[in-house]
Amino acid sequence: MRQLEYTLHFLTPAFLGNAEQNAQWRTPPIKHLLREWWRVAYAAEHGFAMKVADMRHEEGLLFGHAWLDDDTFERNGKTIKTAARKSALRMRLSSWTDGKLKAWPASDTAVTHPDVQRPVGAQLYLGYGPLKFAKGTALKSNAAIQSDESATLSLAVSDDQWPRIEHALFLMSRYGTLGGRSRNGWGSFSLAPLGNTPTLAGAAPLRNWRECFDHDWAHVIGQDDGGPLVWETAPHDDWASLMKTLAIIKIELRTQFIFNTGKNAASAEDRHWLSYPVTNHSVASWVNNERLPNSLRFKVRTSANGKLVGVIFHTPCLPPPSFKPDRRVIERVWTSVHQFLDTPAQNLSRISE
Repeated sequence: MRQLEYTLHFLTPAFLGNAEQNAQWRTPPIKHLLREWWRVAYAAEHGFAMKVADMRHEEGLLFGHAWLDDDTFERNGKTIKTAARKSALRMRLSSWTDGKLKAWPASDTAVTHPDVQRPVGAQLYLGYGPLKFAKGTALKSNAAIQSDESATLSLAVSDDQWPRIEHALFLMSRYGTLGGRSRNGWGSFSLAPLGNTPTLAGAAPLRNWRECFDHDWAHVIGQDDGGPLVWETAPHDDWASLMKTLAIIKIELRTQFIFNTGKNAASAEDRHWLSYPVTNHSVASWVNNERLPNSLRFKVRTSANGKLVGVIFHTPCLPPPSFKPDRRVIERVWTSVHQFLDTPAQNLSRISE
């Protein structure tokens, strides 16, 4: 087994909770995130022509399962079938301490939202759910993990699994976020090697974004003729000011698509295809428990001069069949999003990865 150690350092607060919805450092969400980016690394290795069943089989053998019906092991020279297997990947945190952010800081500033009668807090907008309004922006649960909190993450993995795990860890550090509302940039972190652990290396897998609709799950980062669909903000001094910038971008990006209907619309409108559900704008043919995650994600990173930058990237994929997606409509909507992010008014720069 290859043993590795990293400092996991949060750059923004993380809504990472336990069963009582109290903030706590825990390995299961980290393992889940590693698993997510392992799939992306797997897809890249197979030229994005992978069979999901084959990928899930390898995933089950590595991360553990209780569902494979063709798993076996050897005992006393006999091949024995097993319905479950524990993970071959070992993971440990230096501490499972509670989050230290007990009360939300008074740093939230208001932004204008065309669909809301009064200004809303930028942090509240990006973190609604874990955050609530109570005479200002407040935590809904007991605590959150503070920005700048760190812990040591230790892993052990076999040599034959290491190359793909290394790629997944690289992607996780560059693009991954943890906890509630993490697609909006909360729970952004970095991984720094400790001791003899090698520096993470790799590259972001890229694919023409229009070709990515042959899968209904996020398996790659898109690109177009202008390069990777990855944009970076100007540097900011702190996470609070950066989250305000990201909130403004997200509000303007979404509200460029004007709703013509309200609740129980007869058919989906353009803004529905960004993510669903949408407050006060349901689609009659989509049942109440339908969920369409946003494939445009936010990440906060440290810049070369030690400040913070926001990274916006697109992991294009076709909505699940239950949404009855029209590929031409999906492409038109996301073309508008890409063009919006490319406009000089947004003060964003395309970056290589």
